[in-house]
Amino acid sequence: MTAQDLPAPRLLALGDAAWTVEFGHSIDATLNARVMGLAQRLAAARQTEVGLAAVTDVVPSFRSLTVYFDPQAGDADAIGAHLMVLSQSSGLQHQEGRHWRLPVCFDADFAPDLQRLAEAKGLDPDAVTERLLQAQFRVYMIGFLPGFPYMGGLPPELAMPRLSSPRQRVPAHSLAVAGEMCAVYPWESPGGWNLLGRTPVRLFDPNHAQQPAMLAAGDLVRWYAVARDVYQRLYTLDQAGQLPREMFLATECAP
Repeated sequence: MTAQDLPAPRLLALGDAAWTVEFGHSIDATLNARVMGLAQRLAAARQTEVGLAAVTDVVPSFRSLTVYFDPQAGDADAIGAHLMVLSQSSGLQHQEGRHWRLPVCFDADFAPDLQRLAEAKGLDPDAVTERLLQAQFRVYMIGFLPGFPYMGGLPPELAMPRLSSPRQRVPAHSLAVAGEMCAVYPWESPGGWNLLGRTPVRLFDPNHAQQPAMLAAGDLVRWYAVARDVYQRLYTLDQAGQLPREMFLATECAP
């Protein structure tokens, strides 16, 4: 698909201190690539364009980019116009951020929905977990909770609707799927996704000054299985602040 084949973006006001540039209405890799393309162009433009000095934050999602600004420090209409110019010329940016290999434990009490999903798909639980471990996931956006990664790349045969009755308490670190998406609950919270495992790694650390959320839009994630004793050892180290994120970085995610 070329830039000429893409639908025109829309500029939407979000109050008086933000603009949202919307590229479409679906969860789609091409739409997300347009979002990341605009984010990249905007980041470069902010280095040289005085008119963008009022921009305070940039938040990508599946299909749109929201740009926050200080309305007392800049001209809202001028910023909006600038965003439209950038969005028309940004094209596609299949951005690849960092590559992660993260541990997950599939013990039964960590994976209360694994057996049900396997039966619904005519698979055994080991076949489900093997497909998860073979898949490469792309972080489309962070949302819902601080550090909660919405990841595409779930094998289509594992797609599963949300629970008809959400749980009041989903344990922190739970690996979950819903629809064609995969995610991890960084905090204990209510939730209706299907729980298939648990990672010992914190995906949000408020004490991490530069980037509290471990994952970011554009990152690639692959999972590897660990036994319960390994999970517990890693979890204990992580809670004590002795498990640096960098140890889970990979030079690349194999296809």
